[in-house]
Amino acid sequence: MNLIPLLADRISNKLFLVKSFSIPKYSYLVIMKSLHFVSSNRNKYLEIQSHLQKYGVVVEFSNQRLIEIQSDSIKEIAVEKSKSAFALISKPVIVEDDGLFIDELGGFPGQYSSFVYKTIGNNGIIKLLKTSMNRFASFKATFVFCDGENSQTFEEEIKGKISSRITEGGWGYDPIFIPDGSSLTFGQLQMVDRKIEFSHRSKALSKFAQWYKQKYE
Repeated sequence: MNLIPLLADRISNKLFLVKSFSIPKYSYLVIMKSLHFVSSNRNKYLEIQSHLQKYGVVVEFSNQRLIEIQSDSIKEIAVEKSKSAFALISKPVIVEDDGLFIDELGGFPGQYSSFVYKTIGNNGIIKLLKTSMNRFASFKATFVFCDGENSQTFEEEIKGKISSRITEGGWGYDPIFIPDGSSLTFGQLQMVDRKIEFSHRSKALSKFAQWYKQKYE
């Protein structure tokens, strides 16, 4: 018996992936709700979508502003965000929380990275380190998957340093973060399609994609 082709159908205005497989004399259909990345940051989504496509994982964007709990742990923040995201759309979700941790500033901005970027931006970070010789920093990313029954966390960290100037390319802190093993900032690496080689986000996403395909496909 031939395999039934992969189908995509709209049910109640929501996309469902229909997948099939066969064994002798029997044919089975497995219907799995599509995966959603829940965030108000479309730049993150585009980066995530591009990376997951390489693993054959389809992810949609759900533009939602999630309320974050106050915590010193980006993992704890991400876990709670995943619960809120699932409660909002009742579909399997992934969410991310990440942070830039600067040694000289005691780990600042850390879990407050998004707020700090919106308030003082890259110029503010450069000014804070103007007289500092210690420019070491790290980027941490935490993804959490939640489908209402299962929750799984994927974390990665990459070390590097803060540049002395703001470069072109990328978004967020990309123009000021130089990952170890490179002389270019994330922004410059993005411009030559090499950011993925160093990115904390791509490394965490690879862990997620491998787990997801094994468990759900």
